[in-house]
Amino acid sequence: MTENARREHSHILELARQTLATEAQAIIGAQHRLGDQFVQAVHALLNVKGRVVVMGMGKSGHIGRKIAATLASTGTPAFFVHPAEASHGDLGMVTKDDLVIALSNSGESEELSAILPQIKRQGVLLLAITGNLQSTLADYANWVIDSSVEKEACPMNLAPTASTTAQLALGDALAVAVLDARGFKQDDFARSHPGGSLGRRLLTHVADVMRTGVDVPSVFLTARLSDLMREMSEKGLGATAIIDSDKQVLGVFTDGDLRRLIEKGIDLRELSAADVMHPNPATLRDTALAAEAAQLMELKRITSVLIVNAQGQLCGVVNSNDLMRAKVI
Repeated sequence: MTENARREHSHILELARQTLATEAQAIIGAQHRLGDQFVQAVHALLNVKGRVVVMGMGKSGHIGRKIAATLASTGTPAFFVHPAEASHGDLGMVTKDDLVIALSNSGESEELSAILPQIKRQGVLLLAITGNLQSTLADYANWVIDSSVEKEACPMNLAPTASTTAQLALGDALAVAVLDARGFKQDDFARSHPGGSLGRRLLTHVADVMRTGVDVPSVFLTARLSDLMREMSEKGLGATAIIDSDKQVLGVFTDGDLRRLIEKGIDLRELSAADVMHPNPATLRDTALAAEAAQLMELKRITSVLIVNAQGQLCGVVNSNDLMRAKVI
């Protein structure tokens, strides 16, 4: 590496580290300024009868979209409205029961300032996140959260960097405080994220993925070992349940059990299911989460789990491949 290349390498890393340090300091500064206005804003968000409408221009608008998405996914109905479009009809989306969160570092964004009087006339509650507490936006707001920064991370102190980071962090702080006060739990989060991995883990039950009917390998207690092996082969799961006439699970037999019998040199011709089964195998209720089946398989080092209904009757089986297809694991 040449001397110029080394200097360039060093300069790039130093600038990146300075950027992160500046933005970290912006968040720390915002943290220390939090007070009564923030708490009052959280209560207002909890009690709003309508929806939360987030607005912002330019980079603040991009941050506003993310804040609206975070609120919506954590139990607070919210959406983003572009201030310029609001002046041309989209303000009709805002009702008197809503609460507007407006973001502007300067607090003097022309497009946003133009609609503030109408928002006020409608009696809509207004929360401002701004870096200028003496701005037009701050004057119109019911509550003001200070997002001011000492400087931007941009070397020219021009491009919104530290200021938008502070806005984003404050939006996250609002969302987290509100979801905690609302009692928002993992199940609630899963319901708003059904396509995500957490949603699949918390919403998918074994009944949704298990094999049922003729696809469930099972034999009676008196079945000969040859019949048991044939059932295992036909169903392709490497295991079969042993049941009684009422479908109560009495035991299980696996490929591994067969291998161990052969290794011991035992004469298999006269054996029955009762002779070779493992009694009282681990089972799961059909109402259990599929994630519980995955945990049980890992704990017991098995690849299939027998599923029973409320009466303890065999009603299905789920194996690791079923869980992988459902993207539970």
